[in-house]
Parts: sequence; C-alpha cells; structure tokens
Amino acid sequence: MPAVFLKDRSLLFVSGAEAQSFLQNLITTDISSLEPDEARPGALLTPQGKILFDFMIWQDGDGYMIETDAGQRDSLLKRLAMYKLRAAVTLAPSTEEGVTVCWGEDAEGVRDSQGVRDSLGVRDSRFAKAGLTLTRRAGRHGDGKEALYDALRISHGIVTSGSDFALQDAFPHDVLMDFNGGLSFRKGCYVGQEVVSRMQHRGTARRRVVTVSAATDLPGTGTEITAAGKPVGTLGSVEGGSGLAIVRIDRAGAAMAAGTPLLAGETPVSLILPAWSGLVFPASADEASA
Repeated sequence: MPAVFLKDRSLLFVSGAEAQSFLQNLITTDISSLEPDEARPGALLTPQGKILFDFMIWQDGDGYMIETDAGQRDSLLKRLAMYKLRAAVTLAPSTEEGVTVCWGEDAEGVRDSQGVRDSLGVRDSRFAKAGLTLTRRAGRHGDGKEALYDALRISHGIVTSGSDFALQDAFPHDVLMDFNGGLSFRKGCYVGQEVVSRMQHRGTARRRVVTVSAATDLPGTGTEITAAGKPVGTLGSVEGGSGLAIVRIDRAGAAMAAGTPLLAGETPVSLILPAWSGLVFPASADEASA
C-alpha cells in the first residue's frame, strides 16, 4: 500500500515535568495508558461537552506530540497556553509539517535479528479498532494520493473535523469517541467531562457516525439525508458512491424498519453503522430509549 502525505495536518509538542498531568486533567484521552507506539484520538471540549478541538496524540520522547488540522493548530496552542498557568509545561509547534500515513504491509515495518520492529510511525488506535494496522509519522515520507486515505477512512467509519462535522457542534459520542479510545470515563475530571459522562450513563447519545453507500455517485458534503421528507442527518466525506454521515440513528432505524427510503438529496442511500462500534439501529423510538 502507498504511503500518503497529508499536507493539511500539523503538529505541536507538549513537554516538561508536568506535561502528562497537565494533559490528563484537560483532554478527553487517558494518556496515562498510552502505549509507546500508539496514537489515540482525543479532544479538548467546551464546558458544555462539545468538541472544541480534535486531534491525535502520542508519546514522543519525554513529551507528547499532538497532530491536528493545520487550521486548528495555532488556536489549539493558544487555548492550551491559556490553561497552562504556572504548570511546568512547554508548548511549541513542531518543526515538521504534515503527516504521512501508511497501512497494510507497509505499516508493519521490518524486524532486526532480535525481532525488534523498526518503527515506521505510531499505530493509529482508531484503525486498530477496525482491524487494520495504520501508522502515522511526522513529515513527508510518501507521495500517495490523499483520496486513497479518504476512501480508507470512509470504508472504516473514521471521521475528521471539517469534512465530517463542525467543531463546537458535535459531542464526542456523535463521532464514536466512546468506542475508539478517545474518551475516558475512568480517569477523573477534565473540561466537559460531566456532560459526556451523563450522556454515557443515561444512554442518551442518538447522533452517530454511519457509512453511506449509493448505486451512483453521492451528492456533495453537506447534503441533507432525509426519510419521508424529514431530516435524519448530513453527508460528510464523500468518495464516489461511498461516504460518511452523522445521523440520528433512532430516526434512521425507524425509517429502515418501516421500509421508508433514505435519500441524500434525491439519491437513494443505504446506511451502515461501523461494525467495530458494536452499535445497531433501534427499530423504534421506544427501543432507542431502552
């Protein structure tokens, strides 16, 4: 498989004696349990529990590398600096720009005579949940087309902000962070934790990521998905006849149970919840609230 350079990704480095405790008390990810070669998703939330910034995070020497959309990095850096106060933490943009991802055999690396793997990057836990080895590495190390990576994301139900959801408009549950390792319910308090914990314990999450398929090319990102003229969700990333969307699974499930066609614009579509999430469409509102 090709190595794909994602030019619109950017990095910042968090280091210092209190780097772990600083991040642990601020973001959704439990970084105390991060494996040395593992990258996990994470978010910094608003006090109301919505995603203010989303990112990937991994260990880098004595600190942590945070990968985010290039358009978010400077704002995220400023927000982290606001919370820093007098903590023994250093925040700095990385000198490398962009991120390279590779998957399949190319992501496995090579092993020396002692069986030690020569790492080609850190393993993305979101794809690992979906049964695929994909690594992320700072800088340019390949020239594969980004469309290949987007198609891979879509097929595995993995979203990104901007293309699939708007910042400050989605809860972590909406984008399956409660299943992909990006949301901790055990580590204690962090910004927005009370809201997302309440959603978890009450089982009130209704908006979820689905993969969308059609017999023809799908309409563009932002197209409304409807059932009997009523909104169900909105298309996100699209590649040909496949795409991602965040939908109300109670409404979508009821429509499917009743045999009501689902449409993206005027295009008939099918919706599937990512298998790795373990979620199913409720067939009725009563089932959704059970």
